[in-house]
Amino acid sequence: MSITTSAHRTGRALVSDALFRRLTDRIVQAEGFDRDLADRIMDQALAFLVACVANVGDPLAPSELVDIGWHTFLLDTGEYAAFCDRVAGRFIHHVPNDDEAAAEAPDEILARSVTAMRTLGFHLDDALWPSSALGSCTGCHNGCHNDPPPSS
Repeated sequence: MSITTSAHRTGRALVSDALFRRLTDRIVQAEGFDRDLADRIMDQALAFLVACVANVGDPLAPSELVDIGWHTFLLDTGEYAAFCDRVAGRFIHHVPNDDEAAAEAPDEILARSVTAMRTLGFHLDDALWPSSALGSCTGCHNGCHNDPPPSS
């Protein structure tokens, strides 16, 4: 008998259990989601943030559900700033995309986000990412991205 273990990283492992629980409690309360979905959203949001750090140059964007996790974390400014400093050495800015005539299609940015997370070895919760990010375009729109530092 052999035991298979997953070599995938999780976003959840990037913060303390107490902080993760506080953040997911907020998602449950604010969004009315069940605990399992809130846990999955926060896990993906944390993994996404690390992918933003590793992907210098082009912005990444979260899915609509994963963005809820990012917003939730942003509201806890002290913990969020400390996390950013620890994983990035800088603040990871959340930039709304109000420009309707964006140069790059949202599905391309989402696909780049998914690829960045997978490249870093993070578990990807496919159900939280639109199929456009996974390879079959649905024309979905997402309204924000990170603000990567210049690649110099």
